Amino acid sequence: MLDSHEFDRRRRRGGVGAAGYDPRMLLGLLIYAYCRGIRSSRQIERLCSTDVAFRVLCAQDIPDHCTIARFRAECQDAFTGLFTQVLMIAGKAGLGHFGTVAIDGTKIAANASIDANRGHEWLSEQVTRMVAEAEQTDATENIRAAQRAHDDDDRVPARLMDQSSRAQRIRQAADEVAAQLKRQRNNEDERDAAARARLAKSQAGEPVVGRIPDGPHRLAEARAHLAREIATHQSKLERRAALIAAGKKPMGAPPVPLEQHSRIIRARRVVEAALTAEHTASATKPAKPVLPKTVANTTDPQSRLMPTRRGFLQGYNAQLAVTSDQIIAAVQIGQSPNDIASLVPMMEASGRAAAMLHTDTGRSEHIIGVVLADAGYCSDSNLSAPGPERLIALNKTRDHVKAVIEQPVTGPPPEGASPRQAMSHRLRTPEGSRLYKRRGATVEPGIGNLKKVLDRFSGRGLNSALGELNLAASAFNLMKIHRATTS
Repeated sequence: MLDSHEFDRRRRRGGVGAAGYDPRMLLGLLIYAYCRGIRSSRQIERLCSTDVAFRVLCAQDIPDHCTIARFRAECQDAFTGLFTQVLMIAGKAGLGHFGTVAIDGTKIAANASIDANRGHEWLSEQVTRMVAEAEQTDATENIRAAQRAHDDDDRVPARLMDQSSRAQRIRQAADEVAAQLKRQRNNEDERDAAARARLAKSQAGEPVVGRIPDGPHRLAEARAHLAREIATHQSKLERRAALIAAGKKPMGAPPVPLEQHSRIIRARRVVEAALTAEHTASATKPAKPVLPKTVANTTDPQSRLMPTRRGFLQGYNAQLAVTSDQIIAAVQIGQSPNDIASLVPMMEASGRAAAMLHTDTGRSEHIIGVVLADAGYCSDSNLSAPGPERLIALNKTRDHVKAVIEQPVTGPPPEGASPRQAMSHRLRTPEGSRLYKRRGATVEPGIGNLKKVLDRFSGRGLNSALGELNLAASAFNLMKIHRATTS
């Protein structure tokens, strides 16, 4: 039996008018509707008149669609507790096998138009216009208030200032763009500082590892690298010439001339490429106005443009952790299209869910084993972060399968191996290869079936999206429990 205390606490009592609807009835309607893949409050209202199951759930006391939508919006935080309760029920029913947990992300559309994205300039103009209108309205109100006071009118003046939700969203979008631009400037400052440090190190004659980054210091570092290579090889030539002049026989083959040395040839090519890039950047002039790269959506300012295989959508990055028996153990909502930063929080959430179930049931299957993730989560920090055992692909599936077939290994990774080398070794072992094969079969069906329940968010904002994702995941797990206990 679900504890509905958090939902009952929001029930309105007292006052005039008809009695409020029972929150447990509204919750039952929402859960059943989401199990059927129905999210529209208007459609739920219609089904309460035409569908037998919905009519039974509401006891033929049909709630208005506004009541359903308002209940869903007001109970966003309570849906997180609902998800936890359903997960506990699944654990008591013998589900939730945490021996393998697969983590993956999927892009879900927001309740926003992709055409409503605006840049910093447009948003600044709108905010300036709204401030000017607000000041003009205040001045008008002050004049009217003075006239009423002169006429001994004691009525309260109506507030004419624009308080529409659109104005609030535009201000929020402007704040979002400003925050994004600030983060970009900070990142650019960090990159510039790192490039300056590389340049100083290279000009001092010290070796620098890695590709020369693009930017204003690229050409200077390329020339410093070329000068260092020439000086190094010239010193070898001079040392050999000094030995010959002293009447000694040099050891080894004579070094090649400067112009034929491979490292100097490559360094010259790097300088030429840097010169070409600099000339191209200075000569390129936009033929038409450039669209802003940093934008925010005026419908849902917290949503982001997300790249998918079918193009871009306006939405959020939903993260799921799915157990080997297709129970969703944890969910998360993010604004970044990249999955790398989500792995550690999702592993921690999965670990907490497994520990909670194990404390309640004491079953061995409620102990987290190995975490499986695709190459989108691969980074040195994720490979070496504390937490459960994990298998993370280092490259695309076809390259991974080719490496397993052509370069199989056995036993533990060699001593002194880097995190990537150790992971590559483990993935090519028979046990590692067998475990990783279960990743797609574990999480992909879960994502596909969840998107039958929720393929677009109804509310707006991160908190609303997270609440609705928890509601959809609860409905998903309840369907799993029902099928497992009735079969």
